[in-house]
Amino acid sequence: MSQDDSIRTEDDGVSSPLHPTPMLDELETGPWPSFVTGLKRLRDNADAQYAPMMNDLLGQLEHSYENRLGYWKGGTVSVFGYGGGVIPRFSEVAGKFPASKEFHTLRVQPPAGMHYDTDTLRKLCDIWERHGSGLIAFHGQSGDIMFQGCSTENVQPAFDELNEAGFDLGGAGPALRTSMSCVGHARCEMSCYDEVKAHRSVINEFLDEMHRPALPYKFKFKFSGCGNDCVNAIHRADFAVIGTWRDDMKVNQDEVKAYVARVGRKYAIDQVITRCPTRALSLNDDDTLDVDNRSCVRCMHCLNVMNKALSPGDDRGASILIGGKRALKVGDLMGTMMIPFIKLETDEDYENLVALARRMLEFFADNALEHERIGETIDRIGLPAFLEAVGIDPDPNMVNHPRTSCYVRTDDFTDEADKYFERKAREAGLNVAAD
Repeated sequence: MSQDDSIRTEDDGVSSPLHPTPMLDELETGPWPSFVTGLKRLRDNADAQYAPMMNDLLGQLEHSYENRLGYWKGGTVSVFGYGGGVIPRFSEVAGKFPASKEFHTLRVQPPAGMHYDTDTLRKLCDIWERHGSGLIAFHGQSGDIMFQGCSTENVQPAFDELNEAGFDLGGAGPALRTSMSCVGHARCEMSCYDEVKAHRSVINEFLDEMHRPALPYKFKFKFSGCGNDCVNAIHRADFAVIGTWRDDMKVNQDEVKAYVARVGRKYAIDQVITRCPTRALSLNDDDTLDVDNRSCVRCMHCLNVMNKALSPGDDRGASILIGGKRALKVGDLMGTMMIPFIKLETDEDYENLVALARRMLEFFADNALEHERIGETIDRIGLPAFLEAVGIDPDPNMVNHPRTSCYVRTDDFTDEADKYFERKAREAGLNVAAD
């Protein structure tokens, strides 16, 4: 910075003094890195076109801390042909901080699995240094690349260059939101299906729902390759696809013995065997492992700890959970298991996944109230009505021990189970005796 601690504005060449930020400075004194340091670094890049914007942004933020009030308001900003993807922010104290009077955010879809090469990352950074504040988040909670801080006049040029680089805007408002998928089979041995293919198959089919908001509220798809759920799909996605398997877990007994020899028998029992939530594991006297696969709930703990000894089975696929979300009308909701297992191997399997997604979106569009997530719709109308509406048959196998599940009605369980097995017999071409 210059000796007089000022920034030369781009419009008129007049120097603007640095705003004092004593309260923000306190946030840099702790043991952890502070976002304030990053904002100051952008402000202090005196040759950059965005330096005045970041100086006034810091000034407005300090002003907010002093008064304990936020000074941003919304509005409408978009690019040609799109109804969403830009989050507008206009300052209510623009007179004091004119360079940051507009600080819009562009939500940009990341590649499935979030795979980039360094050339692409440099290109994205160069675009935002030319048109925005230089401030980028990889990635926001929505999964988007968050290009934060842009004037209204620069939104369209920034998008045009991003689009030329192969990127598209994500979702914002009452629309289908940007999807997320884990790194999956590209690097992870726990992957149970092609997460990237599932991700792209679904989003490419419903891209109009993302760019032209027409839903009662937001709707999110997320794809995790296993029960570790690295993209938080179960509790953050309206439609969660979680990799799983339905045969026996694979066990390499030699690696089990090697693990026990390395960490000690007591440690293996304390940290693996007793941590199993359904007591499905037991360690034999000869340091081999027995697995009660009927009781395994795919919590993934033992596979994560003993990753050489244990791995998912061979009959792999996914579970579908609907209705996960953060707090709004009825508080946080975990996704409800709708389909315990589907195969995701052939093109037809992925077409079936897209067809299921379409039924869910159509039901949501037709039946949800304004500002209501699909989990809240299910809570309002009841799970039986929802299953009937979307054409999903309840599966009694989802409740293996009904007497230990306090939230499941069991008075008619036998009748429903009989109906299920009769239906499966008819589908298999078997004769079913009449009552």
